[in-house]
Amino acid sequence: MGHTQSKIKVLFLCTGNSCRSQMAEGWTWRLRADLIEPFSAGVESHGLDPRALRVMGEVGVDISLQHSKTIDELEEKEFDYVITLCDRANESCPLFLGHATVLHKGFEDPPALAMNEDDEEAKLAHYRRIRDEIRGWVESLPAALK
Repeated sequence: MGHTQSKIKVLFLCTGNSCRSQMAEGWTWRLRADLIEPFSAGVESHGLDPRALRVMGEVGVDISLQHSKTIDELEEKEFDYVITLCDRANESCPLFLGHATVLHKGFEDPPALAMNEDDEEAKLAHYRRIRDEIRGWVESLPAALK
């Protein structure tokens, strides 16, 4: 048999690396770690969103050891794919040197949606919906990257 194919290196990029990109990284570790080595970063670093941590924990995915970081902290890495998950990151996506394919897969922003809600359960409902949408999309990887 030939040598084992190395894992696809995927960077999930969002504005603040606090919520959607963290969820995508967590789901990829859980569902696709045999095929994909996931990373996440932001154009800025806003810290890990406590509600994102909570709703991922509700489905048994612990993202507490992940940390919010900027793209500059990963500049030594060579990625196969850079996937922007929010429109702002897509618009301000830094130019990547190397051979990375840049794709955009937009998801709504749970913190922005939650701002309009008074009640904590209603806030969390937005996070849960986006969490589940991201899970469904991660399940389609790596085929959806083609």
